[in-house]
Amino acid sequence: MSTTPPPPPGPGRRAFEVVLDWVESRILAGDLSVGDVLPAERELAQTLEVSRAAVREAVRALQAMGVVRSAVGAGGAGGTTITAVPSRALTELLQLHVALANFPLPDVIEVRIALERLSVRLVAGLDPDEHLSDVRAALDVMAEPTLDRQGFNDADTAFHVALATAGGNRLAADLTTAIRESLRLPILDRFRSLEEWDEVVHRLRADHEAIYAAVARHDIEEAERLMEQHIRSAWSRLDR
Repeated sequence: MSTTPPPPPGPGRRAFEVVLDWVESRILAGDLSVGDVLPAERELAQTLEVSRAAVREAVRALQAMGVVRSAVGAGGAGGTTITAVPSRALTELLQLHVALANFPLPDVIEVRIALERLSVRLVAGLDPDEHLSDVRAALDVMAEPTLDRQGFNDADTAFHVALATAGGNRLAADLTTAIRESLRLPILDRFRSLEEWDEVVHRLRADHEAIYAAVARHDIEEAERLMEQHIRSAWSRLDR
């Protein structure tokens, strides 16, 4: 494994970023892959001409991103091992960036439609008995007559996330989850302001049931059409 150091820190560039850049460049070059162990803390600090504290700070950042895991006491760098990015870490990172970037909501909706059309297309080609139990469970929660608006919003989110997960495309599922979670509070705010709540919730339940039925009977074209129609019509009711 190459340990050629990157350029030293320059103006506005902190020492721990040198370590991050080195790890990123090694991963992208194929020199580091899942299961590989980083050099010991002392060795990496000497190679990159940074302090051991900078190495530790970089490792903490990489752990937060789900790129590495560290075992205390296993080697000079704590046994820091490259790991596959866990879905939770990726989802949280995407969710924060979607929320903070202040993307125009119409842009978010268009991307969401593309992702969720993909998800229903994928899951409609699978055996529904094996892949739709979580989707059905979310629908059953939404059907509870005493469910409040926050509970309905949570079940609505669970429905869309379960469909994306059932499709089997992990990246699409993580992106869908991130986008849907970033919309959770804006949607809930609109739910709370609705005067015609009973009418809207009835329509949303019907939309979800229709999507579920199309997926369960493997009608890919209809499932995609219904999903896009649902997302557009639901947002048009809420975005007033």
